[in-house]
Amino acid sequence: MTVCAVEPPSTSGVVRVPEAGCVITADGSYAARLAPAGDCWFAERWTLDGPEPYAVPLPGNQPEEPGTGVQPMGDGRVLVHRPSAERHLFSLLYPTGPGTGELPLGAVECPEPGARLFLLPPAPGGARAYALVSGPRSSAVWLVAGGAFGPERLAEVPGRCSGGVWLDGTGRLLALDRELGGRTKTVVLDLERAVVSPLLEIADDSDDRLLLADPDSGLLLISSDAPSPGQERLGWGVLGSTLPVRFPECLRLPDCVVTPFAIQPGQVLMPENCAVGLRVDGAFGTWVGTWRPAERRVRHLPAPEGWLAGAGVWTPEGVLRLPYATRSTPCGVSHLSAARGDAGAAEPGRTGAAAEGGRTGAAAEPGSTSGAAEPGSIAGAAEPGSTAGAVEPGLASASVADRTAAPPGGRPPAPMETRVPVTSAPRPTVPPATPAAGPAPARPVPLQQAPLGRLVTN
Repeated sequence: MTVCAVEPPSTSGVVRVPEAGCVITADGSYAARLAPAGDCWFAERWTLDGPEPYAVPLPGNQPEEPGTGVQPMGDGRVLVHRPSAERHLFSLLYPTGPGTGELPLGAVECPEPGARLFLLPPAPGGARAYALVSGPRSSAVWLVAGGAFGPERLAEVPGRCSGGVWLDGTGRLLALDRELGGRTKTVVLDLERAVVSPLLEIADDSDDRLLLADPDSGLLLISSDAPSPGQERLGWGVLGSTLPVRFPECLRLPDCVVTPFAIQPGQVLMPENCAVGLRVDGAFGTWVGTWRPAERRVRHLPAPEGWLAGAGVWTPEGVLRLPYATRSTPCGVSHLSAARGDAGAAEPGRTGAAAEGGRTGAAAEPGSTSGAAEPGSIAGAAEPGSTAGAVEPGLASASVADRTAAPPGGRPPAPMETRVPVTSAPRPTVPPATPAAGPAPARPVPLQQAPLGRLVTN
């Protein structure tokens, strides 16, 4: 399952991450993008679940504007979002023989100054599509496709919201990053009951965002400045777990923006074994990284030529499918294998860029237990470096030297993570951020999560 944040925050504070080159349905069957045609743009649908991927152009009565949003639906139609002054028009495009059919859905008005409208990531099932209207004081979630009478306002959330991650496989629970009182925290919105509850509050003075979630395993990818005040870090946790959120050193790449874009599905009760696809933007360009919570390294892979950067989907077997478009191959999918202990090996018969070869994966950290059940944990998997049961209050996180990441062909070895012994000493305080060389020591942070089965109004 691929879920992308609407306004992805920079995880290094260097640059703003550009949007993904295309949008893929939750089940990976279809994709949609704005395709160029000379100086014009038109919607294009890709079919990904057949023997070979193929594209269907969907030109409308007039060319699309560069800011037009597109999203594939589960039945193969493409939702088009056309901003127009204070109004946002929505239509469904579908192929009709040699032409393109268009079904107008209606419009959403945003008269409030400073309000912005974004399409939320594709919902599970593909029958409905949602949009987020983010205003300076409050935000609203709209059903813009799949309703009975056009766009329908479903719920209002106090504060300015961004992001958007689905937490379940039914499209009921939606996580949003809410800015309120000068801090950003993730909340969960129950769309059936229009009820808002806190989801992610790592520290009182931290900005915490949810980037990705996998409903099968409960794996969460998090961005927060809690472990290193003033510096956003990538971390991971498990939905409903009492274990602390981890912020691995291997995910800190100096002078690079690291954006997770896909999590391997189907790993029930094994969040630490889920492969995660990373988009890495740095001085050398854009490339692909793969990482698992159970490992202590990021594997850097060359992106296929023409990759629609930031787009991709994992198969349950651990194959990362990356859509790309070149002049010779206008619709292609490259397959990169990330099997444990042999990540980056070429998938037999795949097309696209060659994967890394001859590299063996890092072994699981000594002392970790794979698949051991944690009492009270939804996912039930013990975190690497811990044993099933209570977490020692004085657990310290890893500290290693940062190494500059570079794309394949001229990159140094990926940073390795080490872990200091567990002690019963009181939790150390984090020193203020200074320009001194070397990473700031990270501290373990508990994941606070409301019981999703009994949501309460925040």
